[in-house]
Amino acid sequence: MLQWIRSLVYILQATIAMPVIGLVFAPWAMFSKTGAYTACKTYAAWCMWSARWLIGLRCEVRGEVPQGEVLVAAKHQSFLDIMMIFHALPRAKFIMKREILWTPVIGQYTKRMQMIAVDRGKRGKAISKMMEDVNAGRIEPGQIVIYPQGTRVAPGAHVGYKVGTAVLYGQLAQPCIPVATNAGYFWPRRGLFRRPGLAVVEFLPPIAPGLTKDAFMKQLEQTVETASNALLHEGGWRPDA
Repeated sequence: MLQWIRSLVYILQATIAMPVIGLVFAPWAMFSKTGAYTACKTYAAWCMWSARWLIGLRCEVRGEVPQGEVLVAAKHQSFLDIMMIFHALPRAKFIMKREILWTPVIGQYTKRMQMIAVDRGKRGKAISKMMEDVNAGRIEPGQIVIYPQGTRVAPGAHVGYKVGTAVLYGQLAQPCIPVATNAGYFWPRRGLFRRPGLAVVEFLPPIAPGLTKDAFMKQLEQTVETASNALLHEGGWRPDA
């Protein structure tokens, strides 16, 4: 019961903190992408810091965090892994569903940071448009983050990897950094309960450019799933739990 109360208090304060931080940074963010990034990194840092003290959930980033222009292909289990990846990367550019643009506070900041919004079912067209913008210099350099499974996936659930990641990998001709996580065990994609423990996001060794589509997809899925399962077991998750 106590952990439920802690979870509810945590969610309430994190919900209030979002518009407060958004308003405080708004004047800077209106005129500077750096201001927008700083605001969102501040919110992510607050959520991770307060999670440690309110619900006993610590956050840890492992591996070498990429600094240059790369494709980041990440396991997605909850909102927590988004915040951890965003906070760790210098200039993350998330490929996200277009509906987020209309979310209060978050939507305005994602527009300012030039996140890449795509229509569901039209990802191929969106990727082509994104490549045009990259080549024309309309999108600033950074780390492009894509979720190969296209959605949040609960621990233990199987969702196939979508070919759009391989298309992007081939067109960008950049290293791809796989990312594993166990965040969904502590912060589920649905529900209010938050479990104490150690949530990890792990940046894995890069996949060099130049692989065929099939070879890339096989290596990416095997790498991310193996590492994510290891992190889940480390965190205490069990298939029958």
